[in-house]
Amino acid sequence: MQITGDNQTETKRAFVFPGQGSQSVGMGQELYDSSRAARAVFQEADDILGVRLSKLIFQGPSRKLQDTVNSQPAIMTVSIAAWKAWEEFTGSELEPPAALAGHSLGEYTSMVVAGVVSFADGVTLVRQRGRLMQQASKGRPGGMAAILGLDELAASQICSETGVELANINSDDQIVISGDKIAVAQAMDLASARGARKTIPLTVSGAFHSSLMQAAKEGLSEALVSMDFQDPVAPIIANSDCAELRTGEQVREELVRGLCQCVQWRNTVRCMVDSGITQFVELGPASVLAGLIKRIDRGVQAVALSNPESIRKLAGATA
Repeated sequence: MQITGDNQTETKRAFVFPGQGSQSVGMGQELYDSSRAARAVFQEADDILGVRLSKLIFQGPSRKLQDTVNSQPAIMTVSIAAWKAWEEFTGSELEPPAALAGHSLGEYTSMVVAGVVSFADGVTLVRQRGRLMQQASKGRPGGMAAILGLDELAASQICSETGVELANINSDDQIVISGDKIAVAQAMDLASARGARKTIPLTVSGAFHSSLMQAAKEGLSEALVSMDFQDPVAPIIANSDCAELRTGEQVREELVRGLCQCVQWRNTVRCMVDSGITQFVELGPASVLAGLIKRIDRGVQAVALSNPESIRKLAGATA
């Protein structure tokens, strides 16, 4: 929290973390080159996972990076590297964030930043999550698609008629559906016929955030039982119902619940705005969430920190 400008306006800052779809070959390279703290994150990920994840992130191939078993730990690693670079550039006296949130996979990143689990445990967990989701996809193949230009009510009606499910409510007019591949294709055709501005099949390996992930949910629940979760140092706003997660046990329950449930990103942002958040800072490979946040509420500031230049710029404004 800080006082800025001539009007002494109070800035209440939340940090947000992206999910799958934000990955690209070469992401995080500038962070690795410019920040000792960020470089240590990439090296730790390589050591913990026993694979050259950093080489895959920086050099590809893209096809391999897109596999959920790789993209999940890769995105978390880049996001945590950006967070550590932010800490390095701003110094240790920075106040803790007013709130944290993540889109799907990003919830796992937020719990690392909140001190619920270590980065080593977090990156190991999302690697396992990716493996479980990949296995579930082979057992029950499916797909996902984005629908642009229809509201939630219209999309829900299409889901009811085709058997697909709402996977992400990203903004008022950007909704992602998930389910059987044939049903998803039928839903896309129906959405176009009913006035959707655009329908986009997503390059994913399964029907994430749908009932087709039930087997992965069961496996994830078993994996989480043995993990020690600390209470977060800042509230994490849940994807599933926008509740404030303030205990380790609440975070554990949210992670299990979220695998098959719709990501309520629009409502998550609105809840944070209602609580007084005035600035959203996205830490990760791209600016997907910052763009969505600006569409959800034009009255708040949303910035993306994905490279040293953007981090230093905001750090300078904060100092």
